[in-house]
Order: sequence, then structure tokens, then C-alpha cells
Amino acid sequence: MNKLTSALCMAGILALPGLAQARPVTLTTQLQSYSGNGAYLAIYVTDAAGQYKKTLWVAGKKTKYYKHLRDWARGSGMKSSEFDGVSGASVGNGRSLKVTVELADALIDAGYEIRIDTAVEDQRDNPAEVRVPLTTKDKSKPVAGRGYIKSFTYDL
Repeated sequence: MNKLTSALCMAGILALPGLAQARPVTLTTQLQSYSGNGAYLAIYVTDAAGQYKKTLWVAGKKTKYYKHLRDWARGSGMKSSEFDGVSGASVGNGRSLKVTVELADALIDAGYEIRIDTAVEDQRDNPAEVRVPLTTKDKSKPVAGRGYIKSFTYDL
């Protein structure tokens, strides 16, 4: 019985990587030219119902400003575990942000969206400024934001 149990456990361990496969996804965000401080951005994934699922990247180091990234803040609960290791400096006007993240294959072509909330100190906050389906069909297609983002693309 012990040999059978050991064999089954080993088979399960070997099968797990196939179930949780991920791929690198490059996110490129180009900001408009505007006057003011650097922009804070939260790039995250939602399901088909618009419910928060995962943070991909947060641009802006001062966590006290994260509450202005309203939809992301509500979904993530602003728990540090949601953005530890996936954050960096804010993005200046006219500049671009390019990051590569790991994304589970199961999220692609399954009704999920990439969304981006933006905020600039003493200026307007833009929840869900960008909303783009997470599909192989829509990869590499530039999407314009409705605020600070000139264009956003992702490549699988």
C-alpha cells in the first residue's frame, strides 16, 4: 500500500506544473503629456463580472496615495500581499512604463479583463481608465485611456 501511495503522490506532484502554467506578459503603458506630478497606476485583472482577481503592477511608491486608485484599492483591500514585489516608481507625464509579469494561462481567453486605475496628486482620479479583454485576439492592440494614458498594449 505504501508503494501505491508514494507512486500516486509522485504522479500528482509531476502533474501540478501542467495545471498551473503561466506565461510572461509584457505590459506597455504610454502616458499623455500633462502638467503635474507623476501618475500612480494600478494594473490588475478582473473576472467577467468585473470582480478583482489579481494585481499585475502598481506604479507609485507612496502607499498613502493608493486609495486614489479606487477600484483596485477596493478589490485588493490594499493588502501589501497584493502588491509586494509588483510595484515601482510613479510614471512621469509623457513617459512610458513597460513591465513583464507572469500570468496564468487559464486567465487568457476566459472572460477576464486587464484594467488600469490612474491618479495624479491634486488632479482627477480615473478608476478603470483602461479596460481591455485578456485574449489572444486583442494582444498587441493599442487601447487609449480616458485620462492620463495615451495608449496601453499587452503582449503574450
